[in-house]
Order: sequence, then structure tokens, then C-alpha cells
Amino acid sequence: MDKTTIKPRTYSSKRPSRRSGRGYIIREAITKTLTYLLLIAGAIIAVGPFVWMISTSFMSLGEAQGIRLFPSTIHLSNYVMAWKEADFSEYFVNSVIVTAITLSGGMLFSIMAAYAFARIKFPGRDLIFGAFLSTMMIPAMVTIIPNFITVTWLGRIGPIKWINNWPALTIPFMGSIFSIFLLRQFFAQVPDDLYDAAQIDGAGHWIFLWKVVLPLSKAPLMVILVLSFLGSWNALAWPMLVTNSPDWRPIAVGLYSFIEEAGQRINLMMAGAVITIIPVLILYFFTQKQFTESIARSGLKG
Repeated sequence: MDKTTIKPRTYSSKRPSRRSGRGYIIREAITKTLTYLLLIAGAIIAVGPFVWMISTSFMSLGEAQGIRLFPSTIHLSNYVMAWKEADFSEYFVNSVIVTAITLSGGMLFSIMAAYAFARIKFPGRDLIFGAFLSTMMIPAMVTIIPNFITVTWLGRIGPIKWINNWPALTIPFMGSIFSIFLLRQFFAQVPDDLYDAAQIDGAGHWIFLWKVVLPLSKAPLMVILVLSFLGSWNALAWPMLVTNSPDWRPIAVGLYSFIEEAGQRINLMMAGAVITIIPVLILYFFTQKQFTESIARSGLKG
């Protein structure tokens, strides 16, 4: 009688993957569809007002006041009328001068203050820096009256007129707490070995700042440049408070020229708004790479 060998039954330890099932494929497709729908809705919400502004700037006044998405006839003359009637040429020059002064002073003082908080040890450094950060919790509108009283008082005792002049529009904004905080975080990440090597070569804090630290901090500097430019270029409430004539008023104030007793000339206002944001778009176009890189590195995403 032949003896047949009975082989033991082997069980595979591999279980069928749940991801290969039909239910998983359906759930994944639904998840992707909902994700794309949310992204598309967010894009429409973000881009919609911008598209409406450009479309309205080419409409007639009647079309702009009605419910219409695109103009029946493109009116390029709206831009010419907006530039002439609102004296945008004067307001534009004022904005360029005020923004240039504010950026120059703001970058200089923010860089020096941030370096002092990051690299120089002095008594009460952390306490002073913490006090500076606490002021970021105060709303800007709360400090507008004390700031106005301060610039009025300085204009009375000093040799320079502040009210209705460039000092009131620029000097109060040359010290930005956020700019100091952002630059301080980057300056503190510079290795101490570089400073030791600079000291061996006979360099002090000043040379180390301008020759080593700043070239390594181009990304945060671009962020400060863009944000400071936006804040100065789009300023409205403060310039209207400290100026009483068009001599130093910026371009954002010029948009109010289209608000009349009979109503708003929306088409010209939107044309003026498009003219106003062109320098902002140009600046962001050249600095967007450094801007996004700096935000990603600083952990301010969200």
C-alpha cells in the first residue's frame, strides 16, 4: 500500500489590502471631488471681487449701478477720466514720496533694532522685547488719537511742521513691531561661529550685520518690504486725519473724489482702484518667490 504524504495546508499571512476594494476607491473619489470643489469655491471667492472690479471699471455708470457681470461696451475712457478728475497724478506722486520715505526709515530702524534684540546682550533685553510684542495686541484704532496728539505736539515744539506734511505721514510708521519680530527671528538663527570668525578678522557688530547677516536674510527683508509697502500705499484713515489739503494726501484718498451727494460713480471708482493696485502687483510679481519662502521658513503659515 502506497503511502501518500499529506502536505500540511499552508496559510498565507498576507491579507487582501483594504485599499484595493471597491468601497475604498469610491470613498477616495468622493474625498477628492469634495476637496476640489472646496478649492474651486475658495478660488472663486478670492478672485471674484478682483474680476468684478476690473469688469466694472470698463462699464458705463448705468451698467455699473445695475446687476451686470461684464460690460456690453468697453469704456477705456473711464481710466482717463479717473486719472484727470481725481488728480491722480498729484496723489500718485505723493504716495511714491511718502512710501519711499517710510520704507527707507522703517527698514533701517527695524534692521538695527532686530539685530540688537537678536545678537547683542544687554540688561533687560528680553523684558523690553516682550513689552514690544505685547503692543501688537492693541488695535491700531485705539492708538490713533494718542498718535495724533503726539504729532501735533511735536509740530508745535519742533522746527518742522508735522501736520499736513510728510513727517506725520512717515515717521510714526518707521518702527514696526512685526518687522522687528520677524527679522529678529531670522537674525537669531545665524550661527555664532560666523560672528566669531568675523571678530577674528577684526569686524564688529556693524560690519557683521551689513556684510554677513543681511545677505543671509534676503527672504525676510523682502517680506518686510512688501508688507511695509502695502501698509504705506493703502493708508487712508491716518492721512485723512493729519492732512487737510491735497498737498500730501496719498492716492487712496483720491478714490473719495468719486463719492458725491448724488451717489457714487462706481465705474470711475473701480478704474481708480485698478490704477492704485498696479504698483502693488508689480512689486509682488518681483518678490513673490522670496515672500513665500520666508513665510514658509518662519512658521507663520496658516
